[in-house]
Amino acid sequence: MKKKIFVRAPVLSATGYGEQSRFALRALRSREDLFDIYVQPIPWGQSGWIWADNEEREWLDARIAETQILLQQKQLQPDMSLQITIPNEFQKLAPINIGFTAGIETDRVAPIWLQKGNEMDKILVVSHHAKSTYERTHVTLNDGSKYRLNTQVEIVHETTPLASEAKEITGFNPRHDFNFLVVSQFGPRKNFENTIKWFVENFQDQEVGLILKTCIKGGSTMDVEATERRLRAVLSHFPERKCSVSLLHGDLTEGQMRALYEHDKVKALVNIAHGEGFGLPLFEAARLGLPIITLPWSGQLDFLRHDGEDLFRKVGFSIQKVQEGAVWDGVIQAEAMWAFADENSYKESLTWMLNNHEQALQTAQTLKTKVEAKFNADTLYERFCNAIIDADPVEQLIDLEAML
Repeated sequence: MKKKIFVRAPVLSATGYGEQSRFALRALRSREDLFDIYVQPIPWGQSGWIWADNEEREWLDARIAETQILLQQKQLQPDMSLQITIPNEFQKLAPINIGFTAGIETDRVAPIWLQKGNEMDKILVVSHHAKSTYERTHVTLNDGSKYRLNTQVEIVHETTPLASEAKEITGFNPRHDFNFLVVSQFGPRKNFENTIKWFVENFQDQEVGLILKTCIKGGSTMDVEATERRLRAVLSHFPERKCSVSLLHGDLTEGQMRALYEHDKVKALVNIAHGEGFGLPLFEAARLGLPIITLPWSGQLDFLRHDGEDLFRKVGFSIQKVQEGAVWDGVIQAEAMWAFADENSYKESLTWMLNNHEQALQTAQTLKTKVEAKFNADTLYERFCNAIIDADPVEQLIDLEAML
């Protein structure tokens, strides 16, 4: 019998959580013999929304419309809910409730995450870092006992669609032949200003480029102006630099993103963020064989480390308390800690990549082969659907009876 599953998620958001939500829906759609899918979109901060004119968007709009009608008529009675968001927003919405989160970039979760997590029947996360952080966090109560998460946490890795071919980005022609690429939001968690500043300090007398595929909140005209102002403020201290820093702002198609990663002048992806729940741009670069410079910390290790070997250029780091400006009540605790890239190690890694690119390409090809084998969509869809089914004790009983 099909299960009615109510998916509440930022399915239209142009963010990492939006991509995670659309991955979950693609997985569920791969087993429409098992699931009747109902969708309620939620906003994600002040981010923009995706645009598309394809079969997936047509299906998504239809499911959203039908779900809204049933909710208004109070006729939707789902068997289970799938809630894709930060855990302090988890709710009991159905007989069986599953939370799916990217987790946290720090070394602990907020106490409210434990409380809300214990109201769920199962929690799905996208990395070992997220799972271990969830499970080792505890709160000491007044009587001295420790309050912990009791709900099962399961890892379900995600993926994004891979365009069959690259599509030209109009007007994109980097000045220099050797360019580093950054794909992330222009914000404190991404350590973005240091990413730029340390790059320029390292290459200010060399013909090397840094390409920033970034935004502050979304793809609007106001956002590009605000992003340019922030970038000019960082670069104003280096008026005589030979290296270039270029801004690539706005929405790109899957084919254009592939063209960016595969461009013959783009030589490596850089990420020295304080932490990642998973790190989709890093994953996409790895899948396409682009060499990577990043920290051996947090969610990206699930696809960058294989059989104990780190298949990327490592940047040294230390674990320190999060900055005061990064504290987010109910999400990033004031006492939490995350990674701080070492400036000298980052600069050394940039120089190493420039001087040893052929060696880095060989490592990147090895990584590509392993990622293609372990993170293909069909395998991940199957694992995701199995994780959903296993959250239903009735289905587990039926499976047990079938074995007897």
